[in-house]
Amino acid sequence: MSNVEPYIPTPLERTEMAEPRFLVVRNDEEQYSIWSADRELPAGWYDAGFVGTREECLAHVDTVWTDMRPRSVREAAQ
Repeated sequence: MSNVEPYIPTPLERTEMAEPRFLVVRNDEEQYSIWSADRELPAGWYDAGFVGTREECLAHVDTVWTDMRPRSVREAAQ
């Protein structure tokens, strides 16, 4: 019988292993979405500078996307 202890990940390692990372992305019309951090961004979408769990990213989008109208519609209304 072996005296080797099994490896037990730290709480941070378990969190990183369990929860996929997402990016907040934005398009030219200033519409926001989230995208899996391990995938290439689709055409027309850009990294908006926030990375986190799905829930963290959605909360960030709720904070920064206060006017749901596309940029072109907002500008035409001015």
